[in-house]
Formats: sequence, C-alpha cells, structure tokens
Amino acid sequence: MDMRKLSTKWVPKCLNADEKRQRCQSSEQISEFFRRDPNDFLYQLVTIDETWLYHYDPETKQQSMEWRHSGSHRPKKFRVQKSAGKVLASIFWDQDGILLIDYIPKGQTINAEFYSSLLVQLEF
Repeated sequence: MDMRKLSTKWVPKCLNADEKRQRCQSSEQISEFFRRDPNDFLYQLVTIDETWLYHYDPETKQQSMEWRHSGSHRPKKFRVQKSAGKVLASIFWDQDGILLIDYIPKGQTINAEFYSSLLVQLEF
C-alpha cells in the first residue's frame, strides 16, 4: 500500500488570500529596496519582535526556613513556581542594536493605532 504515518507541520498562522497577497507585496517591496542599493539595505532595515516577560516574587531565605529535628535532612526547594505576572515587550532593532523597548500596559489593545504610536517614538 506504500503508506507512511506523517505528523502535521506546525505553522504560526493560517493566512487568508488577502493576507498572503499583502505579504507577497511587502516581500517584493523589500526585494526592490535591496536591488536598488544592496550596500545600504541593512542601514534602512528595522525589525520588531514581541515577547512575554514573566516576573516572579521569590521567597526569601528567611521565609523558606522550617523547624526540623537536628538529624533530619534539609528541605528541598525546587525553582519551579508560578509567575507573579507578565508583561508584553515590543523590541525594535536594526543592524547596530536595540532602538526601542516598549512595555505594553495591561489592558492595552494592540492595533494599528498602537503600532503607529510606537513608530512615532522610533523617529530619530
């Protein structure tokens, strides 16, 4: 029967036809910028990425102390603990390094208007 079992391929997002068209247009524009001046291309390129930053409220050594018999073993403490919170960071950089790190306030809607405000901060 010449069959084999394959697992699915993970893709970050399922794009509709319009999104695919927009990505192709953007790629063509970027390629055109490179063709015009390959030496200056990287100087004009700025990249953004977003990441969740988790923060923890560690227990102090004093808080973790327990009363034990003198012959008993020390208690073990594992580093796994639930995050006390998280914040979304948007990081912009170019070939020379980081240009802007913006921590997004809790409850902030991330839309075109929000990204436009970040781009205003990037103007130099």
